[in-house]
Amino acid sequence: MKDDWKDEFARRFHKDLVGGASVSLWRKGEEVLTLHGGWPDDSLVPVFSATKPASAFCLLLALHDCCQSPELRVGDLWPAFPAPHCTIAQMLSHQCGLAALHEAAPLEDLDACRAAIEKSTPLWQPPQHGYHPQTFGPMVDILMCELTGLRVGEFWEQRIRKPFNLDFYIGLPEPEFHRVAALQAPRIQPGYMQNDAFYRAYFDAASSVYRAFHSISGFGSPREMSTPAAWKCASPAKGGVASARGLAQFYQLLLSDAVPAEVLEWLSTPQCSGWDNTLMQHTSFTCGAMCEPSHLFPCGGFGHAGAGGSHACCSPDTGVSFAYVMNRMELGNLPGQRVEQLLELL
Repeated sequence: MKDDWKDEFARRFHKDLVGGASVSLWRKGEEVLTLHGGWPDDSLVPVFSATKPASAFCLLLALHDCCQSPELRVGDLWPAFPAPHCTIAQMLSHQCGLAALHEAAPLEDLDACRAAIEKSTPLWQPPQHGYHPQTFGPMVDILMCELTGLRVGEFWEQRIRKPFNLDFYIGLPEPEFHRVAALQAPRIQPGYMQNDAFYRAYFDAASSVYRAFHSISGFGSPREMSTPAAWKCASPAKGGVASARGLAQFYQLLLSDAVPAEVLEWLSTPQCSGWDNTLMQHTSFTCGAMCEPSHLFPCGGFGHAGAGGSHACCSPDTGVSFAYVMNRMELGNLPGQRVEQLLELL
């Protein structure tokens, strides 16, 4: 397996894939291999939505601490939530219909995000679902504050990252800034976006898809995400900064005895599956994670892609966890070709 992975990883550095990348593979608590190229082996990079399962894990762990479950209604913690009868499980699996808000709010201002969410009307009801790329962050942060008095980044640092020495930050401290690789924007093939229904909607300011990605403003471009302000923002939706080793080790932690079995079940069990009203394709979600494709994980797996190509996931059945990070971005919000080619070797 190691030689296959080394050969396949080397192929990622084709002349049109300039930049740095790392891959890390673990199994049953042991590091199988971690490879890197184009940058130092301790490089960190913003991983965008690959942050979401870690943030959801914080909320689920906090619920477990309080002898609650994700079947608790959001309205029981947040009475002004526009879909108060939705459960936390439904919110974490993108079923509450609040991906696109009626007014914009800056990501850095949680009170403004709360107000904008409370003024919005759900665009769908469970069991329909649609990815919440931006609003997922403030919704999880607000519920964490109601449960613990802490925001996700603070809980993550105190309860998870520091005790388990994970190279995965939600709110990067200044002494680590020098390790972050600058992101490089994806190369766009002529006509690609015009021929894709999702991208046509994404660039239509009147569409709910556009509003889903722009209702919460701030740190939306590779250039903005390559700034200390973005690294420190600790957004539960997209603020994670990590190495491949750190991401893969996080998923090993989830599969270990250190995590209550109920919490792993909540994070790994599918909650919805079918047409995604935001991504305009078939998706399936657990309480905070994406279900991995069945042709790559026949016995079930969960994880999450990050905009541009970062990806991390695991298989509870095999005990394997995987992470890939890079700074030369590619288009898409789901696993890209590079990741799929590597996962096929598992």
